[in-house]
Amino acid sequence: MAKKVLIIGGVAGGASAAARARRLDEQAEIIMFERGPNISFANCGLPYHIGGEIELREALLLQTPESFKKRFNVDVRVHNEVTAIDKQAKTVTVRDTAAERTYTESYDALLLSPGAGPFVPPISGIHNHLTHTLRNVPDMDAIISSIEVNKPEHATVCGGGFIGLEMAEALRQRNIKVTLVELAPQVMAPVDMEIAAVLHEELQQHKVELKLGKTLQEVAPSAPADKSLILTLNDGSTLETNLLIMAVGVKPETSLAVKAGLEIGELGGIKVNEFMQTSDDAVFAVGDVIEDPEFVTGEAMLAPLAGPANRQGRLAANNIFGAAETYKKTQGTAICKVFDLAVASTGLNEKSLQRKAMPYEKVYVHAASHAGYYPGAHPVTLKLLFDPNNGLILGAQAVGKDGVDKRIDVISVAQRAALTVYDLQDLELCYAPPFGSARDVVNQAGLVASNVMKGNEVIFHSEELESLSDKQMLVDVRSENEVDNMGMIHGAINIPVDDLRANLAKLDKSKEILIYCQVGLRGHVAARLLTNLGYKVKNLSGGFKTWKSLNK
Repeated sequence: MAKKVLIIGGVAGGASAAARARRLDEQAEIIMFERGPNISFANCGLPYHIGGEIELREALLLQTPESFKKRFNVDVRVHNEVTAIDKQAKTVTVRDTAAERTYTESYDALLLSPGAGPFVPPISGIHNHLTHTLRNVPDMDAIISSIEVNKPEHATVCGGGFIGLEMAEALRQRNIKVTLVELAPQVMAPVDMEIAAVLHEELQQHKVELKLGKTLQEVAPSAPADKSLILTLNDGSTLETNLLIMAVGVKPETSLAVKAGLEIGELGGIKVNEFMQTSDDAVFAVGDVIEDPEFVTGEAMLAPLAGPANRQGRLAANNIFGAAETYKKTQGTAICKVFDLAVASTGLNEKSLQRKAMPYEKVYVHAASHAGYYPGAHPVTLKLLFDPNNGLILGAQAVGKDGVDKRIDVISVAQRAALTVYDLQDLELCYAPPFGSARDVVNQAGLVASNVMKGNEVIFHSEELESLSDKQMLVDVRSENEVDNMGMIHGAINIPVDDLRANLAKLDKSKEILIYCQVGLRGHVAARLLTNLGYKVKNLSGGFKTWKSLNK
């Protein structure tokens, strides 16, 4: 007897599961329900259509009910919302909003992929015609309509995550003044402050006003009431705006699962096992609605990302049709375009490692995206986090104009393969002057981390400079010209690295010598020189450039 599979929700997880299910069984009855008008659309592309980079709206619509039916013989029912699940009877109740009727469907297997919805805090006055969220195509259409009808001079974006940053850029592309309000002291929570600081500078250069450490407390209409709002922030300040985008985060759409009595995890997502099954064996769940196992620790995490959702949808379909495949955890690998920069990360950041009280070490590399002598090379800043006991990769972050994606992709693969920092130095990566360097950024990160692991270099970090003792001596080994143009860290003396041997008398051998240069390379040369001469030396990882990013 043919299996009957019901899928609630399309887009990444649901549509992937439906297509895979059909490829596995031509006889199965597959029905996909979507309460909205679109079953497969590029939700990650929505801000880029608002900004104009993606010209055609139709380019975002990847599949229609008709095309899905023709290719995969899947019964796609848009404007059909599943309102209840009866686990015992193995049926769902469906409300067809277009036909204004309610009906039931039975199932052998049920897959939940409703995604995550925008979180809108209960703020006074927040529900008005000038305030929008962005989750789907109708939301995008509403924002574009508001811009075209009201012609806003100023917009406010609340939230500095992926959607918030992409919307800030999209609105600036339309020559609208933008203020970005973010409760945290930085944008882009997956990266740490020294990486986010580069984004802050980029946003400000593109005339995005940043209000960090602030949150929206009240919204009120302003004259004329149909064109403007007065926003009150938590510090008592106010600003007038013509368009408000709420992008403070998302929350899993678990209402249906809760009503059905499925187990919900500690973070608020549906709890699933390694086979993508919920607490009911016949009900599977994938995508933004579930709690993923984090790659390093296996602990629960929320990962509203298309990549994991696609993999989970395929895996769930395999298991529905008899496989016993397991999900291999989520690294959270992601990238975001912020005007001319890209910022990417994989694995755990330093904030998470500190919160989990896990042992870690970190190194920084500031290098060029390709050979410096070939035109068009741009700086890449990479932060690598690793276990100091065994060299296993815990996470990485990078920011720059070019080549950020491939460096984080390589490190993501290395982490999944359980490679260590020693392996990074030996990776054989593509090289030609227009594309990279003979010693790639990833190789350099591996070399620096390996030196630390082997004890060939002792490093210290920028935050340690906040409490220097009289038993330490801070030495800047950059050139005099660099010091004159960029300044130096308070309390340091300047001895250029090439003059170090001739000026050893200026160094107190009874003290710990703290060395720094611009990015760490000359500091390493100086540290090795002095170490070989019997001095106790540490080198500042990431150099003056990293310190400066944290001390602006």
